[in-house]
Amino acid sequence: MTEEKPIGKISHYYDKIGVGIIELNGALKSGDTIRVKGKDTDFEQVIDSMQIEHEQVEKVKKGDVIGIKMSQKVKEGDEVYLK
Repeated sequence: MTEEKPIGKISHYYDKIGVGIIELNGALKSGDTIRVKGKDTDFEQVIDSMQIEHEQVEKVKKGDVIGIKMSQKVKEGDEVYLK
């Protein structure tokens, strides 16, 4: 089993469009697998697209705030890990 590295937190979730906003404290790139874990949340997903201010990006770094289309509902405060 690979070790999971905490890389951010969900700061907002847009329910109608299924997009989670993540405040990053680590780097992430398209194709990476993340795990979202919270009180009622625990799932993995592959990052196929990310956006910063509605612009498509392939790589992001610590301090960026990104939007990702989530495969399941998430809640503010859920932790995001890099698999």
